[in-house]
Amino acid sequence: MSYDNFSNAHKVFLTAITNNDEPRSFVQASQNEQWRNAMSKEIKALEENNTWTLETLPKGKRAIESKWVYKIKYKPSGEVERYKARLVAKGYTQQEGIDFHDTFAPVAKLVTVRTLLAVAVKKDWIIGQLDVNNAFLHGDLDEEVYMKIPQGFSREGETRVCRLRKSIYGLKQASRNWYQKFTKVLIGLGFRQSVADHSLFIFKKERVFVAALIYVDDVIIVGNDQRQINITKSVLDKEFSIKDLGPLKYFLGIEVTRTGEGLVLTQRKYVLDILAECGLLGCRPSLFPMEQNLKLDMCEDAERVDANQYRRLVGKLLYLQATRPDITHSVNVLSQFVSDPREPHQEAAFRVLRYLKTTPGQGILLPKAGDLELSTYCDSDWLGCPYTRRSRTGYLLLLGGAPISWKSKKQSVVSRSSAEAEYRAMATTVSEVLWVRFLLKELDEPPSKPTTLYCDNQAARHIANNPVFHERTKHVEMDCYFVRERVESGEILPMHIDTRSQIADLFTKALGSQHLNSLLLKLGIRNLHAPACGGVKDNK
Repeated sequence: MSYDNFSNAHKVFLTAITNNDEPRSFVQASQNEQWRNAMSKEIKALEENNTWTLETLPKGKRAIESKWVYKIKYKPSGEVERYKARLVAKGYTQQEGIDFHDTFAPVAKLVTVRTLLAVAVKKDWIIGQLDVNNAFLHGDLDEEVYMKIPQGFSREGETRVCRLRKSIYGLKQASRNWYQKFTKVLIGLGFRQSVADHSLFIFKKERVFVAALIYVDDVIIVGNDQRQINITKSVLDKEFSIKDLGPLKYFLGIEVTRTGEGLVLTQRKYVLDILAECGLLGCRPSLFPMEQNLKLDMCEDAERVDANQYRRLVGKLLYLQATRPDITHSVNVLSQFVSDPREPHQEAAFRVLRYLKTTPGQGILLPKAGDLELSTYCDSDWLGCPYTRRSRTGYLLLLGGAPISWKSKKQSVVSRSSAEAEYRAMATTVSEVLWVRFLLKELDEPPSKPTTLYCDNQAARHIANNPVFHERTKHVEMDCYFVRERVESGEILPMHIDTRSQIADLFTKALGSQHLNSLLLKLGIRNLHAPACGGVKDNK
C-alpha cells in the first residue's frame, strides 16, 4: 500500500487516524492519564448540564447500567484535537412503557449522503462538517429513568442512584428527543425538512441554496453561499454548542479525499481494523472476493463455526459496502447464513477479507466533470439461490458518472422464467430511481429527461414497452403496470445493453479478476493507495 499519491498534509491525517488506538474498556482507559482526564471532563459537563440528580432509588423501580465509550477526535490537519470519553446508558435494559415510549428518529441514508456530495462536487459548492457537542444531552426527558453511578466515580458505600433529568447517550428515546429539538431550530432558521429523507434539511431563497444532513450528532453542511452557511453555524452554536470541523474529511468512518478529479470516498482504516481484528493482516491476498460459480447452500454436513464471530464479521462487511460496491454480492450471499454458519461460509468470508487485503484503500469517485444525468443498470441471476431457487436482483444508479446507489438482494418469490426475474429486478430498480429523482428535485436539480434503464434481457424490455404480453405476464401483472406507467409518463426509458457490458453483473454473480476489474473501471472505482494507480495528488 502506497501513500505517494497524497500531499504531506493528507499523509499526516491518514497516519494519525491509523496509528492512534482507542481503548475498548474502562480498565484499559483508566491506566492512561489522558483518558482519565477525558472521563472527568465528561462527568463535569454532565453535572453542569443538570443531566441528573442523586436520589434514593424508589421501591418498585430499577436503575439501568452505563458504560464508557472512547473516541479520539482529529483536526482537519490530522492532529489529535482531544480525547473524548462518552458516558453511555445501557438502553437495551430499558422496559418499554416504563422507561420509554416513542423511540424512532431517522438517520441519513447513505444513498442520500452520496447523492448530496455528488451534486455538491458537480456544482462546486462548499462542503463542510459540524460536530454537535453532547448532542443528546440537549433533549428533554419526560419519563422517570434511574441510572447507576458511572463506573469509576462511585464512592465507597454510596447507595444513591442518578435520576436522569435530561437525555443521555444510549437511552432508547435519546435520539428522538435530540432530533425533535434540532429540527425545531433549523425550521426556525428558514430550512424545510426534505420529504425524500427526513434527516435532510434544505434552505432555498432566490439563488441561495444550503443543505444540512444530520446523522445523529454529525452534520454535513453544503451550499453555494458562505454567508448563509456562517449564519446557520452561528445559530446552531448558540443553541447547541457546535464544533466547526472545516472541510469534510472523515464522516462515519468514511475518508473523504479531494483530488483533481473530484471526491474519493474510501474506508481504508475500517478495512485495516477488520483485518487486524480477524488476525489476517498478513494473509495471502486474493484478486477477487468470491470464487467463480460458487453456489453456497446450508452445508448441513459441514462443521459449525463461532456464530457470534461470523455475525460480527458479516455486520462489519455490510457497512463496508458504503464505499465498496465490489463486495456487495459476496456479502449478500454470506449474510444468508448468519443463523447457522458453517466452515464453508467462514472460508468464503475470509476469501472476501483476502480480497480486501489486496485493495484496502479502494473506493468510489464522485467526479466533478460532466453533467448530472441519472442512468441505471439492472440485472438478475435467474434461480441463483441453490436451495430456495429464488433469483437475485442487482442494480446500480450512476449520477453524472458517480455511483450513488446499488443493491444485491434475493427476490421474495421464485420466478418462472428469466424474463420474469429480469422484470422483477426492473421493477425494484424503478422504485429506487423514482425516489432518487424526487431527491434530486428537492436538491434543486430536477432531472430534465427520462432516466435511462439498461437491461440485457430483451423480453423484459419489451414487456415494459408493450401492453400485449398479458398471458405471459399475468402472474407479475402488478410489476408490469408499475413499470409501464413510469415508461409512459416519460420518467423511465428502458434500453437494451449487451450482457458483456452490463455493470449490474457485479451484483448478481461472482466474477473473475479480469471481468471484475473491467466493470470496476466503468463504475468509477479508484484506489489512491495503489503504488501505480497514477492518481492526482490531493489539492485541498
